[in-house]
Amino acid sequence: MSAPQNLPGITTVGEAESVIANLGRIMDALLNAVEEETVLVRAGKLTEAGRLSAAKSELACTYPATTERIKASRPFLSRSLPEQLAELRRRHEAFHAVLQINLTVLATAHAVSEGIVRGVSDEINRTQVPQTYGASGRATIARPKNRQPIAVSRSA
Repeated sequence: MSAPQNLPGITTVGEAESVIANLGRIMDALLNAVEEETVLVRAGKLTEAGRLSAAKSELACTYPATTERIKASRPFLSRSLPEQLAELRRRHEAFHAVLQINLTVLATAHAVSEGIVRGVSDEINRTQVPQTYGASGRATIARPKNRQPIAVSRSA
């Protein structure tokens, strides 16, 4: 994958150290936000977790641009700062492991909440449909097109 044309390459060791340090700060802040979100979602505090989204989104937008700049300058960094580049790779791998845990927790919370909403919908529709029997003597089931929709209020 080639580097985007609008990102300036890193040409000095001082600049490289500054960009790597900045990426470290971004990763630390994003990691803290993601870990806090994971804890809050696991505890069922979804409203509080939602409050982290603005800061997390801002950091998530800054992160790729900075990593692309480092990728664009990889040959220079490999020659000039091989130890820092290796450390950055290790941190990056650990960072992705935490992100994977966060995504798993969010997917689980989504699946659970969807199951709850579907269960409530099914129960509401079950109680509003007349209980009749078909020609076979079995209870009839409401057709999906006859189901009543439910509304969910997102206000706290």
